Amino acid sequence: MPVDDLRSGTWVTYIGGRATSARLRRCRIEVVSGSDAGLVRDIEASVIRIGARRGNDVQLTDSKVSGLHCEIRLDDRGYRLRDLDSTNGTYVSGLRINDVYVQPGAQIALGGTRLKFEPLGDSVEIELSDTDRFGSMIGRSVKMRELFARLEKLAKSDTTVLVTGETGVGKELVAEALHDHSPRAKGPFVVLDCGSIPPNLIESELFGHERGAFTGATNSYAGAFERAHGGTVFLDEIGELPLAMQPKLLRVLERKEVRRVGGTKTLEVDLRVVAATNRDLGVEVNRGRFREDLYYRLAVARVHVPPLRERKDDLPLLIEHILATTPGGETASIAQETIDLMMKHDWPGNVRELRNVIERAVLLSETPDSEDALRRAPASPTPKGENSGITVTPSQTATSAEASMTVPVDVTQPFKNAKQAVISEFEKRYISRLLAQHDGNISAAARAAGIDRMSIHKMLHRLGLANPGRD
Repeated sequence: MPVDDLRSGTWVTYIGGRATSARLRRCRIEVVSGSDAGLVRDIEASVIRIGARRGNDVQLTDSKVSGLHCEIRLDDRGYRLRDLDSTNGTYVSGLRINDVYVQPGAQIALGGTRLKFEPLGDSVEIELSDTDRFGSMIGRSVKMRELFARLEKLAKSDTTVLVTGETGVGKELVAEALHDHSPRAKGPFVVLDCGSIPPNLIESELFGHERGAFTGATNSYAGAFERAHGGTVFLDEIGELPLAMQPKLLRVLERKEVRRVGGTKTLEVDLRVVAATNRDLGVEVNRGRFREDLYYRLAVARVHVPPLRERKDDLPLLIEHILATTPGGETASIAQETIDLMMKHDWPGNVRELRNVIERAVLLSETPDSEDALRRAPASPTPKGENSGITVTPSQTATSAEASMTVPVDVTQPFKNAKQAVISEFEKRYISRLLAQHDGNISAAARAAGIDRMSIHKMLHRLGLANPGRD
């Protein structure tokens, strides 16, 4: 794409079907009226944040402007302006907007301020990784290779990282890869899911407790920060952390020291913090659900994992990888017409949904052979028929899979219940053998199975096998 075509914020050059370079347009934001009139900012970023708080690319003093008021995202379609649940709204041409693409030269009103947005004629190169893999993540799309290049740099530092992205995109894989490629790789990697812990236990899980600190505290317990000493702590779903607990977490991040619940001794901790959320924490700050100071302390470096619908050119590679890491999948293949159909699906559950579809298809010899089936596949895939898009060798058919199970097929039960019993038995046997093979090491088991560690933890809880292994 020519540099002087201002309709696009980013563009890519391909040679032989592979992206060789990508560029990002430089943009200018000028305050044309309001308390900051005359302010001009030239910005080289794919996301331009505007608001009254520090840390924004354009910081305004207008009292009617929210802390994080709006943002402009640059992509190959243009310039996407999004209001971040501001108090007084964002306006274009007199209309209050929520999410819209704006034209070059657009004037944007927020509070008592009017801005002019102007894409410039020059651009900067976006660094792309030379590889199609980083840690357990794979992808040859521009967005993933851009992500890999950023992660390669961040892994070398101790910078606190905030990983954002929709459910199922692989945020834990990002955290694990940052740890595995860092100088702390030989240290512990401790995962804490802030969204799955009861509010009355979250403080103990974070900071630990002494014996007798509360009812049921029969022994002393080292919290996540203490256990992660010398390594990395991954705070998953940080947006779910209760507001009352956030100041205590902030103190730990700033001082690198913890005190157990019921204890008097302060313990120094040497660790790196990586946090992840599927929420927009900037919006949560505006709504009063997340502390501003904690947000900026966590977001020293931001990493966004793109949803699968924005990198569908990675689908064939992902399908090949998932088949190779699924029991029975090594001898399976998916017809091109099925892959074409999968390319049309939006995958709201992202890579996790894709994996579920393929694993169930292999296990039960089923296939998503229609668009409606794709929508239903994670819960109840379409049975395989003559026109099935997935092919499995006889040794991996549903009959053979059933024969290796200890659970009988109870035809007096509804089909859905009977099928779930078979799946649960398969999961229980697979996870048990997988952990046994890796001496109970959940991290090693997750890498071998090609799934994220949190999925194993959740599966263990669901199957009643909790806490048989170690991180």
